[in-house]
Amino acid sequence: MNPTLGISLALLLIVCGCRGERFDTIRNVGSAGETIICFGDSLTEGVGAEPGEEYPTILSRLLGMRVLNAGHRGDTTARALQRVRTSVVAKNPRLVILLLGGNDFLRQVPTRETRENLKEIVRQIQAHGAMVAIAGIKLGLFTDEYGPIFEETAAEFGAIYIPQVMKGIFNDTKLKSDQIHPNSAGYRLIAERIAQKIKPLLNEADRLRGRL
Repeated sequence: MNPTLGISLALLLIVCGCRGERFDTIRNVGSAGETIICFGDSLTEGVGAEPGEEYPTILSRLLGMRVLNAGHRGDTTARALQRVRTSVVAKNPRLVILLLGGNDFLRQVPTRETRENLKEIVRQIQAHGAMVAIAGIKLGLFTDEYGPIFEETAAEFGAIYIPQVMKGIFNDTKLKSDQIHPNSAGYRLIAERIAQKIKPLLNEADRLRGRL
């Protein structure tokens, strides 16, 4: 597919997805922050992608906004929590997109610890006045003990939930660069799924801030 056509189709999906969305439960919609930050592990950093094709860069193109990549390969939720102030809070975020948990699963971190770490990350970001989006991923072939953590945390803290951003990627070799990481096409799919959910939120935030 022509890359320009692909982006156009993705934007059409985003526009169509705007209808019927409600954001009255999302905290900090009127955020005074200026930066959109993608915060996570290697899936955010873009391991396996061609240069300029990691999901935060593609997301920036889809939204027509600057997006900061704060991904760091190998991060568990515990390691991410240790750097949330310097990598996120210190950069005046407006919206922070969290994509974490894969390394907790691989290292068999107890789900209770993962849940508490994720909650504390969200607390610190929201305390600064930023909106939070939590990307969900299904971890494990037969069970999904970690999966509910993402949706439940989003519901508890008034964050927007983006379901199953890796759906269909783990088991499709055409979308992967190795056993774990997407390739450029896989990251494009992640970016499109995230954009479809957060674009309406940003539009509503702009309306509240009197930008439209």
